Amino acid sequence: MAKAGTPHIGNRPYGYTKSGNAIIEEEAEIVREVYRRYLDSFVKGTPSPPLTIDRSITRTGKTFAPDHTAWEQAHEPTAYRTGTTASTGPLLELAEGEALFGVDRVLIHAATGARVLHRVLIPFTTAENVPSLADAPDIALEEIYAALTAAGHKLTWSETVRARMPQADERSALELPDATPVIHTMRVTHGTGCQPLILEELRASGSQAQLSYRVTADSPRALRAVRS
Repeated sequence: MAKAGTPHIGNRPYGYTKSGNAIIEEEAEIVREVYRRYLDSFVKGTPSPPLTIDRSITRTGKTFAPDHTAWEQAHEPTAYRTGTTASTGPLLELAEGEALFGVDRVLIHAATGARVLHRVLIPFTTAENVPSLADAPDIALEEIYAALTAAGHKLTWSETVRARMPQADERSALELPDATPVIHTMRVTHGTGCQPLILEELRASGSQAQLSYRVTADSPRALRAVRS
């Protein structure tokens, strides 16, 4: 049959008539859509994403500050009360359902227009010892670090990073195309005795952003495993 130029007829190919010589347009459009979505989701190799997010924290005397100079707030931060979850509780060494202050921000990169979602979670137990955080949990991160330092804490940080598919609200807020993963970082600020004080989350497009870190050596006994 192949030599004669006629199609092999077994089960009817989806999108074609039983003879195989004509297209069923309604089914063919579904096949085209499947291939369009596949091609749209294929990540083409590039030298690097257009945006590098510097995750370093700089220190000047007793002042600590993250690198947020290139970012602008899309709108005023949203502060609310929430509770620890199965993923945030272990990082803060708290049981699930413990009370937190939450602060959400949408940040826009001035040069590229890329969007990231930024969240700070402050346990009530931390705010009880640093009253200014209970009064104004939506202050800037450097002000939070300053308040924690003034309360007598020697600050250190640990961070976990993973890639995952976004939830519907994340896809909308980040304006992501279909099948685009997010980079999700979870940074814990530790105080005296490595006590977890606050949790900072950052979510960014996996196709637009990459993360940059400054790595310093530490003594083995100072290293601390991050529980999950």
